[in-house]
Amino acid sequence: MSDQLRITKYRPDNSIRQSYVATFSEIFREISENRWLIFQLFKRDFTAAYKQSIMGLVWAFVIPLVSIGTFIVLNRSGVFVIGDIKVPYPIYAVLGMAFWQLFSTGLLASSQALVLAGPMITKINFSKKSLVFASIGQGLVSFCVQLVLLIALFLFFRIMPSHGVFLLPVVILAIIFLTLGMGFFLSLLNGVIRDVANILPMFLTFFMFLTPVLYERRSYGLLNTINHFNPMNYFILAARDLVLNGQIKEWHGFLYSAIAAIVIFILSLYVFHLTETRITERV
Repeated sequence: MSDQLRITKYRPDNSIRQSYVATFSEIFREISENRWLIFQLFKRDFTAAYKQSIMGLVWAFVIPLVSIGTFIVLNRSGVFVIGDIKVPYPIYAVLGMAFWQLFSTGLLASSQALVLAGPMITKINFSKKSLVFASIGQGLVSFCVQLVLLIALFLFFRIMPSHGVFLLPVVILAIIFLTLGMGFFLSLLNGVIRDVANILPMFLTFFMFLTPVLYERRSYGLLNTINHFNPMNYFILAARDLVLNGQIKEWHGFLYSAIAAIVIFILSLYVFHLTETRITERV
């Protein structure tokens, strides 16, 4: 009697074999169960960032003020034209910087989240998504500090913001979705290619000057063409419009950008979840 052949079957990970509904149910259950961990990781990052800094949170005021002062000098010297703005320039510029810093600070922190937590990842089994979610808190802290500066400027210039300010959470949420979506992807990429940590700050600085953060948007030329496909362009314009005018002028662009941000977030979160079990090998 001949021996029966033994057949070994290799199957993909359970996450891949699951339906999309089951996978996302698992993802959101993980996020809910790790709320305490996310908050503790945020507190750790916040303490580490400022405990050995003499100026501490003051840097969140200094950076936008230096940028604003630079553009004022460039405008008055004729090197750069800010444009025809209807409010005092410090208010206009800090409004743009506050929302830009929410994006850029959060993206830089989230892209480094896995690499900086390398020893922790190799020793403890926990949801790695918590690291990326906690890192966005750095952007929110920077945003809140600059919001205080913005309120002080409104009081100094004796200007009342529009009633549209109550809709700002919609813009903030859209920026957070975009930041987290790109952050999940870049954190994985940074774990494999460490050059990301060097390239990203340079790219964000270049990207900021392309985006109408500190100047009025151009209605023609190369910058207008580039910003037509730039979601942060529409988010910053929407925030300014809501605070200063009470309504979003380019609401089509804002709507499409918000939808794109949500799609990027969902896709990146899904890919991150599928590769999470292999992160320890790379970081």
